[in-house]
Amino acid sequence: MSNKDQVIAETRCWVENVVVHHNLCPFAHKPARNQTIRYVCTQASNENDLVDDLINELMLLRDADHAKLETTILVVPNCLQAFDDYNQFLNVVDMLIEQFALQGVIQVASFHPDYQFADLDEGDVRNYTNRSPYPMFHLILEENVEQARATYPDVEAIPENNMKLLKGLGIDEVRRQLEVCRQARKS
Repeated sequence: MSNKDQVIAETRCWVENVVVHHNLCPFAHKPARNQTIRYVCTQASNENDLVDDLINELMLLRDADHAKLETTILVVPNCLQAFDDYNQFLNVVDMLIEQFALQGVIQVASFHPDYQFADLDEGDVRNYTNRSPYPMFHLILEENVEQARATYPDVEAIPENNMKLLKGLGIDEVRRQLEVCRQARKS
C-alpha cells in the first residue's frame, strides 16, 4: 500500500466509522452510501503547491457530473501540520472561492488533527467534532447543503448535538476511535 493509499484508508475509516457512524454530519450518509465522495491525498509540501491542488479539486468538483461526484475530501498529510498555519490558510481558501466565483456553488469545511475552537481549551473533547487524522478540506456542493437543510430538522442544533455526543462518549473513547483510524493503514 502506498503512502497515499494509507492516508486515504485512514481518512475513509474516519469518515465511515466516526463521522457517519456517530451522525456527526447527517448529510454525509448519502454520499458515503452512494460512493460519491472523492478522496484525494495531495503530496504538496508547501502552500503554493497546495493552492494549485486545491484549485484543481475545486474546478473538478464544480464541473463534475454531480450524480457521480458530490463531494471531495482533500487530505494534506505533508503541509499545514500546525493548526495555526492551517487556520491561517483558510483565508487563502476563502480568497480562492471568491476568485473563482464559487460562492454559493462550493463551500469548504475544515478539519485538522489539532483543531481547536476559539472558546474551548485544547484538550476539550468537543474539539473532536472537527479533529481528523490529517489536515483536510472538505469541498461541498452548496446545492447539496441546501437540499439537506430542507429535509433535516433543526440544522442549527447539529454542532451542539455533536458536542453533547462527544462529551457523552468521553475523551478516552473519542481518542481511541481516532487512533483506530490512524491504524487502518496497517491492516
